[in-house]
Amino acid sequence: MSIDIIVPDIGDDKFPIIEILVAKGDDVAEEDGIVLLESDKATMEVPAPKDGVIIGLTVNVGDEVGAGDVIGTMNSDSQATSTTEEKTTDDVNNKEVVNQEKTEKEEKTSILPTPNLETINNIDETSFRTAHASPSVRKLARELSADLGKIQGTGRKNRITEDDVKKFTKAIVSGPGIKAGGAGGNIGIAAIPSQDFSKFGSIEEHKLSKINVLTGEHMTRCWLNIPHVTQNDEVDITEMALFRKSLKLEAEKLGVRVTMLSFLMKAVVSGMKALPKFNSSLSPDGQSLIMKNYFNIGIAVDTPNGLIVPVIQNVAQKSIYDLSRDLMTMSKKARDGKLTPADMSGGCMTISSLGGIGGTSFTPIVNAPEVAILGISRSRMQPVWNGNEFEPRNILPISLSYDHRVIDGADGARFTQHLAEMLSDARRMLL
Repeated sequence: MSIDIIVPDIGDDKFPIIEILVAKGDDVAEEDGIVLLESDKATMEVPAPKDGVIIGLTVNVGDEVGAGDVIGTMNSDSQATSTTEEKTTDDVNNKEVVNQEKTEKEEKTSILPTPNLETINNIDETSFRTAHASPSVRKLARELSADLGKIQGTGRKNRITEDDVKKFTKAIVSGPGIKAGGAGGNIGIAAIPSQDFSKFGSIEEHKLSKINVLTGEHMTRCWLNIPHVTQNDEVDITEMALFRKSLKLEAEKLGVRVTMLSFLMKAVVSGMKALPKFNSSLSPDGQSLIMKNYFNIGIAVDTPNGLIVPVIQNVAQKSIYDLSRDLMTMSKKARDGKLTPADMSGGCMTISSLGGIGGTSFTPIVNAPEVAILGISRSRMQPVWNGNEFEPRNILPISLSYDHRVIDGADGARFTQHLAEMLSDARRMLL
């Protein structure tokens, strides 16, 4: 019986498809994801209405769909097919048990080609042998030095197929790695061996959100590709903090709340104008710098769904009140999961503030293709010698991480000193 695959109630708006999760002929279970949308929860899967087989999809990546739209059809009468395939699977499993020792002996004694990927994936023999795969698939995995224990099967009952092994290998070869000088090939990095933690006690496994996964992949690429240096410094913000408090009543009349971040954004833009390399990106071949004449600042926001970086546009042209208003708007959209791709694009430099939580310093990871990121910790009152006596001053710790291929240590120190001058006397931002 053929049935339509219909987008469920996701609100009144239409949302773009950012990923198609199945193909024609795929077996799916009820509630399995068919396509992935950017929704009011940042991402959302359109589920299969029944168990069955995909007949075809009528949409592509980039298409916008809304509640009630038909995105494809599927055959829900899969009981007979499932029974036949399960019987076939059982027969194959029985043959595997009989031939397991023979297969493993052949794997050990056969002459294999040089394992080009072995430096990337150290095979865990225990997980390799217990993986759900046929002898032919095991042989292919051995030839490609692919660890079956790390591959998610897409066949019936999660059986690993030859296509799964090939896709896994291709992802390793073309995936994130260390780029030599911005232009070289991938340098293999040994994977962390898998481990059965249940041997040591009770465990629970919780799936990461899509945002957590994507953020982790992006941060891994940034950390592996960029030679990081972090410059730590302290800034006296005593006068600026008093000035900010003096704006409270006027800001309330305008319906905004002036925060430290508004002043930090203005100071960062001033530093980027004084030291233009901080407003650049390294070209893909690593041979030139792309200098930017606009000033957009990303603000890392901690949300229930994970870390998100909305971008405040045209900071140089905006007042403290304008920036405060933009921060309120973007922060709310981030927490509600309603940021659009445009809201998170075009950043020149990012600010990550942990001041509301605590800490004295940290090493923020550069948000490529940007070349620097400013980390802010919690300010605190400290005794400072003024030449005659100690006086209490409000001191803000800052941590500047930068791409050492673009920015050297001297410019890193100059940038933090420039920030200190701007933030110690807010009037300098008008110059």
